[in-house]
Amino acid sequence: MTSESREGQDGTALAKPGQVLPFRESLMAMLGIAFVVMLVALDQTVVGTALPTVVAELQGFEFYAWVATAYLLTSVITVPIFGRLGDDYGRKPFVLASIIVFIAASALCGMANSMQFLVVARALQGIGGGMLVGTAFACIPDLFPDPHVRLRWQVMMSTAFGLANAVGPSLGGVLTEWYGWRAVFYVNLPVGLLGLWFAWRYLPHLRPQARTGSTRVDWFGAFLIAAGLGTMQLSVEWLPERGLDLVTVGLLVLSIASFVSLWRWSLRCPNPILPLEMFRNPGLAPLFLLAVLSGFVMFSLLLYAPLLFQGGFGYSPKEAGLVITPMVVCITVGSIVNGRIITRIPLPNSMLYAGFALLALACLGLTQATRGMDHHLLLGIMLLGGLGLGFIMPNLTVFAQQTAGRAQLGISTAMLQSLRMVGGMIGTALVGTLVTRSYTGGVERALNSAGALDWATRMSDPQILIDRAAQGALLTQLQQAGHNGALLLEQARLSLVGAIHLGMALAAVIAIIGIWRSRRVPPVKLVRVHEPVMAAD
Repeated sequence: MTSESREGQDGTALAKPGQVLPFRESLMAMLGIAFVVMLVALDQTVVGTALPTVVAELQGFEFYAWVATAYLLTSVITVPIFGRLGDDYGRKPFVLASIIVFIAASALCGMANSMQFLVVARALQGIGGGMLVGTAFACIPDLFPDPHVRLRWQVMMSTAFGLANAVGPSLGGVLTEWYGWRAVFYVNLPVGLLGLWFAWRYLPHLRPQARTGSTRVDWFGAFLIAAGLGTMQLSVEWLPERGLDLVTVGLLVLSIASFVSLWRWSLRCPNPILPLEMFRNPGLAPLFLLAVLSGFVMFSLLLYAPLLFQGGFGYSPKEAGLVITPMVVCITVGSIVNGRIITRIPLPNSMLYAGFALLALACLGLTQATRGMDHHLLLGIMLLGGLGLGFIMPNLTVFAQQTAGRAQLGISTAMLQSLRMVGGMIGTALVGTLVTRSYTGGVERALNSAGALDWATRMSDPQILIDRAAQGALLTQLQQAGHNGALLLEQARLSLVGAIHLGMALAAVIAIIGIWRSRRVPPVKLVRVHEPVMAAD
């Protein structure tokens, strides 16, 4: 196939310069990838809404966090494995296999009769999700070697991601309320089957032309990644509650030891899962660090802005959702605007500065947010955060793909996704610990001054400020005990607002560090590419 003409000898449309397929085939292939992205993003947003109902029915609150943790761990581990395999064997077989695994695991989640079964099914679902992330995102530069063309088509990915994040929480609530929590997992089946059909029918099997021999998977490296991230995640889960005790410190030591062993092993392994040369690459290493920093800030905003609005300001879930929606929607808007701007400016790197600056402004804005602040101003703050993420995420991906080259395209894309999740884990640990400690301290001081320390256990969980039924029961009990329950709850709200302000201040500092570290990214030139460099079946 030549890419220089619009039409062949027989009248059939041929690919435009910079893409390997004609427009219609490109559109259909991208629709398949978009459904895949929506499948993963939708699952991550709808499940959280249903979890309280799941625990109430299946019992086993001690496994609550592991429903999310099991998915995160297996997905982070499998992303680099299949990113590497996709580079060597082509991505279509792994995209198809990952959708099948994800659909099957979703059905198993819906059939779960215990929390332990659900955790195992979620771990299997994470394997499918990691395969999807590790291969689907890398399909885009395969289809569109020219970064100018690629940025325009990536708007479809951002739109799919934004729509899934925008409708996911509401959809999860509606499905749980009307059809039961199992429908939250079964909804993946029609979306997955649609994506499977599009990917099977229209996604070409593009293979590296220069590959010779076979590739051996670095399973020991994968085990070390699992050990390092698993112990890190456990410490993240327990640090806000337990502090730096023997268990959490021991887990952190094991995590560090696993990563040090992984580093040494990667130096000796002929085909490591963690290619160290990428981290020594002066063009890729700064992008990897920025992925960690952006994940830190993004997860901090997504987790603690809703808690601020509902627990601190007393908004209903619907009101809080309306305020947060501009952020998730503007991730898509920011990506579209970014695609229009970045190919027209002489220094594409400047969009990274703009993105982190907007993130810093959003976090600083939330540090000043109060219950009486005008809703339009809060909407503007969340809009800034969404635009910032829309300027950062697609550019990190395109810059890394441009720098890594064709041979490491998949693994570099996969590492960006994994490191963003690692940044989210670190952000969850640090911001969560800061918020929990500050809130608990404020509540204990208020209760101590009122002579009501016996109620510290009940009020130390911020969920009491969201659960209206539990609040009513607590107010009655405090009144019967001779305390001013309304005043104590109001003081707890103020403590929560102050605690989240501190957490957002930390996130703002991280965003400012992102601005500073963006200067280490070498100037990126989005070079036009006119010929496909992959072989298609």
